[in-house]
Amino acid sequence: MTISETAPAKVNLSLHVTGRRADGYHLLDSVVVFADISDRIDLRKADVTTLTVTGPLADGVPTDASNLVMQAAALFGAHCPTHITLHKHLPAAAGIGGGSADAAATLRAMAQLWDEPLPDMPSQLALGADVPVCVAGRSLRMQGIGDRLTALPRLPELGIVLANPMQGVPTGPVFTALTGVDNDGLPAAPQSWDRPTVFEWLAMQRNDLQAPAIQICPAVQDVLDALNDARPALARMSGSGGTCFALFENRTQAESAASVIAKDHPNWWVQAGSVLS
Repeated sequence: MTISETAPAKVNLSLHVTGRRADGYHLLDSVVVFADISDRIDLRKADVTTLTVTGPLADGVPTDASNLVMQAAALFGAHCPTHITLHKHLPAAAGIGGGSADAAATLRAMAQLWDEPLPDMPSQLALGADVPVCVAGRSLRMQGIGDRLTALPRLPELGIVLANPMQGVPTGPVFTALTGVDNDGLPAAPQSWDRPTVFEWLAMQRNDLQAPAIQICPAVQDVLDALNDARPALARMSGSGGTCFALFENRTQAESAASVIAKDHPNWWVQAGSVLS
């Protein structure tokens, strides 16, 4: 029996840095959604736990214990040996939670394959701050160090374009380059989100990591410029970069914009899809 799970791209529609704990962890307040642009995990029972990576972005992805997929599987113990195949379509270290999404999909699939409970929140957080929200896999407000998750109203249909210049944007230096960490959190979200309300409310928010990411990797600004040339409802960087997103009223508009951007920038990673509601 093979169990398959998608690992959808996590998109921070806004990301406010609201403080830093004594242990150095930054406090965040973020609107997180997921797109139907994803990696995929296939699992089957085996004699020993192993990982195979395939797909267009498989090059350079480790298959040993340094991969979050293997660390996620290890949480279930040696009595759950599993062969895991990761089909890699999302760029790594790109601000869209690729590794965290893969780990979360592994946790869900392992629990189903072995009829075991999901690991608790502290265990998920030990894998990474984005893992709990990726395990949930739905639109949420994420606060603290990723440990406070609050449901948001159901989103309307939205098209989305994700674009990455395929240049590394290291998370550590981005946080170090922040000029301030004690910023305002998100205001209360509207109770009912039609498209105009969603776009208006999100436009008033920000990604506090966007400016330092552009300072480290100017190509992020090039991506934002290209997305804004397509006249979306909103364009912004996701996470710590360098993937940026553009929101449209529907998937058709997103696909049209992505086609133009991909043609103009053949060395970028550009994908169109829908926001999962």
